[in-house]
Amino acid sequence: MAARWIECVPNISEGVDQEIIDSVVAAAASIDGVAVLGCEPDPDYNRTVITLAGEWKPTANAALSLIRMAANLIDMREHSGNHPRMGAVDVCPFVPISPDTQEDCLLAANFVLDQLNGEVPVFLYGDVSTSENRSSLAKLRRGQYEGLEARFTGGQWDDETTRMPDSWSGKWGESEERFGAVAVGVRPVLVAYNVNVDEPVPVASKAAGSLVRTSGRLIKSATGEKVRARGMLDAVQGMGVPLPSHNICQVSMNLQNHAITPMHLAFECVKSICADHDVQLCGSELVGLVPLQAMLDSGNWYSSESENDEQILVQAAIEGLGLNYLAEFDPQTRIIEWAITNQLGD
Repeated sequence: MAARWIECVPNISEGVDQEIIDSVVAAAASIDGVAVLGCEPDPDYNRTVITLAGEWKPTANAALSLIRMAANLIDMREHSGNHPRMGAVDVCPFVPISPDTQEDCLLAANFVLDQLNGEVPVFLYGDVSTSENRSSLAKLRRGQYEGLEARFTGGQWDDETTRMPDSWSGKWGESEERFGAVAVGVRPVLVAYNVNVDEPVPVASKAAGSLVRTSGRLIKSATGEKVRARGMLDAVQGMGVPLPSHNICQVSMNLQNHAITPMHLAFECVKSICADHDVQLCGSELVGLVPLQAMLDSGNWYSSESENDEQILVQAAIEGLGLNYLAEFDPQTRIIEWAITNQLGD
C-alpha cells in the first residue's frame, strides 16, 4: 500500500536563539516515521518555519512534541518581531500531500487538540474550523499575543464568534502568559513567498504589498467613511516589511492557491509597482518548501523554449525569480515531492 504523506508546517516565535530552535526541532524529529524537511529561522521576523512530513499519526505526535517543547523554552513576554503572531507556536497547519489525504489532516488536527486538552489555548482554523467565520487565521490572530489576556478575560472584542479558543484551561495564568495561543489548522499547500525590494525603508514595498494582496487597501473619506478597494491578485495575503539584516525590504506574501496566483505573477506585479517608484527588485525567496508544480509553472513562464524536462524548468524558475539571491536554493531539499522522496522513499 502506498504511503499517505501529509505535511505539517509549525511556525515558532523564535528566530534568533539557535539552541532553542534546535531543541524544538529535535523534539519533533524524535518521533519515528517523521522527516524534518526544513527549518528556516528568520532573525528579523524572530520566527522559524519548520516543515515536517509523514503519515498522519506520527506527524501529529511530532507536532505535539514540538508544541510542548516550545511551551517549555519560549516565553512570549520577551518576544518581539516583524511578523504577526499570537503564541510560542503561532500556527501549526496540516497539509495534504499524497492524494486523498484531506481526512488524514483533519484527524491529525483534532488529535492535537484532544491531546493538548487545555495545556495551551488552541484555535482551530482553515478546513478544521468549527464555523466558517473562524476559518480565517487573520481573524483569529487579530490583536496578536498582546491582546490575548484582555480578549480571554472579557475585554473589548468586536466579534464574539471569534473571541475564545476552541480549547484552553479556562483561566489566564502563568502558562498562558508564557505561551500565548496556537492556531492548529488544515489547509491546502500554501506558498510562503517573499519578493526582495532594494530599499532600506519599506516605502515601495508597503505600497506593493497593499496593492497586490487580495484584501487591498482601506480607503477613508473626510467624514470617516471607510471603503475597501480590492487588490490586484486573488488568493494572496501580503505586506511590505523591512529586512534590516540585508539592508533591503520585502513584500512578504502567502500565495494561498498557486494555481490561481503563481509565483511569477506575484513577482512581476511587485516588480511593476516598485518600478513606478524607481525602485528595483533583488530576487525573491521561498520560506519553507514549495510544490513541484508551482516551480514548473514559473519555469514555463521564464523559459524561452517549450520544455518538458522538470530539471530544466526548475532551474529556469530559480533564475527567473532570483531565488538564489539571499541564500542558495537547493531544489532537492526545497521542493516538497523531491524532499519527501529523498528522506522517506516513495
